[in-house]
Amino acid sequence: MNLFYSSGVKDERLTRVFITLFLFTCAFLSGTPSLQAEETAKIRLVAYNIKHGRGMDNKVDLRRIASVLRTLKPDLVALQEIDHTCTRSGSVDQAALLGDLLGMHHRFGAFMDFQGGQYGMAVLSRFPIQKSIRHQLAPGAEPRCALEVTVRPADKGPLLSFVSIHNDWTRETFRVAQVNDLIAGLKEREHPVILAGDFNAEPKSESLTRLRASGFLILPKKNNAKTFPSPSPRVEIDYFMTRGFSFVNQPLTEVHDERLASDHRPIVFELSLPK
Repeated sequence: MNLFYSSGVKDERLTRVFITLFLFTCAFLSGTPSLQAEETAKIRLVAYNIKHGRGMDNKVDLRRIASVLRTLKPDLVALQEIDHTCTRSGSVDQAALLGDLLGMHHRFGAFMDFQGGQYGMAVLSRFPIQKSIRHQLAPGAEPRCALEVTVRPADKGPLLSFVSIHNDWTRETFRVAQVNDLIAGLKEREHPVILAGDFNAEPKSESLTRLRASGFLILPKKNNAKTFPSPSPRVEIDYFMTRGFSFVNQPLTEVHDERLASDHRPIVFELSLPK
């Protein structure tokens, strides 16, 4: 009686073990794509206020800017303070020249006419640019816009909007108005959006608070690094902000230690996207 009971208990336990193993195996096999790391494509993004190529030595040297960018190996670049055929920078189409030097597509967005040309911002992209939009923003001390490009970084991956930002440097009230216009201009986007550039605002400012409230995540800096002025940075005013991404591990923005080429230091981060 005891032997029979003991054997029955063992059989029942073994049966339970086999059933559990069977169910676990089925669940594992059916869920393999989600349990294992998906195949991803990594892209590098850079934002850089280049001060029309004028370095801290007061020399305008766009090839020096190109050299800095080449070192960072970017796939997407948001540039601020770009000249288009202005006399102060040698009447050069700076966005086109940087695109040629780096082998990247380019788009330019004008703030205003200036010195026989135009002054504004640009985006460089290693990926074909499917669409570009110049968003007119509220004016400040100067006219302002944001420049959005839409790209598809991976063949079967999602579309991505990459937006170059350069908000007013004089008053927070101007920056808040510009941010409100930007939020309104991007509200219909159903795909992920990345803002990149010179926001001229520190982390606790009202303009950045409004961007957070609208769904943007401000990516933190590695070692809480500052970005301006480049020889010895004291303030953090250049950022990447994302909307529409789910990060398992939040990426950190790195501030590149470049002290000569411009009065800002470039910032960079690496993003993983499904292929």
